[in-house]
Amino acid sequence: MAANYWESTQRKHWLFTKDELAAMRAKLEAEDPNLVASFPLPQLRHLNIYFNQQINRLGKRMGLRQQALATAQVYIKRFYTKVEIRRTNPHHVLVTALYLACKMEECPQHIRLMANEARAFWPTDFQSQTEVARIGECEFYLISEMSSHLIVHSPYRTLTSLQGELGLAQEDVNLAWSVINDHYMTDLPLLHPPHVIALTAILLALVLRQDPSGRLPGTAASSSGLVAASAALAQAQAQAQARAAMMAGGGQTVPGLAPQSSSSGLQAMLPPQSPAGEGPAEGNKNPRMAKVHRFAAWLSDSNIDIEAMVDCTQELISFYECHEQYNDKNTREQINRFVKARGLDK
Repeated sequence: MAANYWESTQRKHWLFTKDELAAMRAKLEAEDPNLVASFPLPQLRHLNIYFNQQINRLGKRMGLRQQALATAQVYIKRFYTKVEIRRTNPHHVLVTALYLACKMEECPQHIRLMANEARAFWPTDFQSQTEVARIGECEFYLISEMSSHLIVHSPYRTLTSLQGELGLAQEDVNLAWSVINDHYMTDLPLLHPPHVIALTAILLALVLRQDPSGRLPGTAASSSGLVAASAALAQAQAQAQARAAMMAGGGQTVPGLAPQSSSSGLQAMLPPQSPAGEGPAEGNKNPRMAKVHRFAAWLSDSNIDIEAMVDCTQELISFYECHEQYNDKNTREQINRFVKARGLDK
């Protein structure tokens, strides 16, 4: 992997705004409105959940590294910004993306092994006579549509590199890792740099471990914890803007905003620090609270885009709520319907 994300093709060519993504997808659907009308699909988040589950099932069966599974999901997202999904067999794309990702992440799998494992999952989509050739053909299709931009920088590296600096326990890292896994079921890999996503995952891990419930059904996060993190970052953003405006204005404050540190938004959700010379405040006896205070101070001293972290947090909140309505059977049936009707399983 190239060491410099800032010079990478990922940053230069594969980060978009939400409006840009929406416009790209609308343009693809507009190319054949009759096709779109004939084969309605679940909402994009439900498709992403389905893709994630299928990739993870196949990866677990083959004992593949998480990094390869993550890269494969990014390939799928990139590919479907260029090609309308109803023109493809998604199962072919999933398997091919995983095969290609394994090669790029230095854990290559033989194409025949990949084809055999895929046939065990989707026997009607992978016939013994043509499956290897189909994966090979689809591989060139993916590479072409992605303009040979195959190196993917993931948030996992940032998470592990900051563990010591931020004093994260292994439990914190595990929960943040789970949040990073979840973000591949959203558009965030196409919207924000990996370090922003990693820091958002760390924040959520620290906040969520304060919550006794500690989870949403089927996820690693609680609703109250996510909302608290989002509100904290929103206030941190406002305070950072106020400080910048005060500095630009020669020390004058902005009406309605106090000139506090950008970390104050995070600290607003915590017990108060004890005054100088006194014993620790009751809340600060909790080492978990101290970690969140320390992370808030670290953020205030950094140049991290707080607004981007706010957006990541809100996107994850929305995703976890959406996850509750996911219906695997319905999603699978709608995909199989257009695949069979258009002869894409032959």
